Amino acid sequence: MSSPNVPGKAYDAFLFDMDGTLLNSIAVVERIWGDWAKDHGLEPEVFLKTVHGVRASDTIRQLALPGVDPVLEAKKLLIEEMEDVDGIVQIPGAIRFLNGIPADRWAIVTSAPFELAKRRMAAAGIPMPKVLVTGEEVQAGKPSPECYLLGASRLGVDPKRCLVFEDAVAGILAGEAAGADVTVITTTHATPFQTPHFSIADYEAWTVKTIGGIGIGIVGA
Repeated sequence: MSSPNVPGKAYDAFLFDMDGTLLNSIAVVERIWGDWAKDHGLEPEVFLKTVHGVRASDTIRQLALPGVDPVLEAKKLLIEEMEDVDGIVQIPGAIRFLNGIPADRWAIVTSAPFELAKRRMAAAGIPMPKVLVTGEEVQAGKPSPECYLLGASRLGVDPKRCLVFEDAVAGILAGEAAGADVTVITTTHATPFQTPHFSIADYEAWTVKTIGGIGIGIVGA
């Protein structure tokens, strides 16, 4: 398992999840997915805990609801999510933190489709990275490591020399399976979960520093 000793350690690149890690879209998720859950006879409070970090179609497919087409339902939900960006904000300090990283040393790796990712990043003021991997581009979504392996490949770095920033269990497992170290962002989760990985609430107390002349790492601001 990846080392929890992240501060001060040098990496070739940082790979960021989006929802819950760089921006907070909980308000939108609770509105749209909460209504969807009630329409399908599910308890929203329980169901909403299962949707984070996973592609919409995969979430619905796992339910195995009779007569429900996961792909069709995911498309309907995407239309609603594209129209609703009210209340989407950056995780505190995220924009400043990203602006401190060389442009060729970071990527966003999200389960969201490309157009939705663009809309949400724009709403929160998150800068567009040179490398953006979306859920549409991989055969298997998180917790498969495919997305993080693709992100590292596009940056031209070894995934084992990367630091993944995540907030959800599926994404943490994906980062682990890719061989990367993981930092867990906790601010959007009302119910904390146990993790052996280095955890921070947000980016307010952290900054990016060149370490050893070539690597980048996170240090206290």
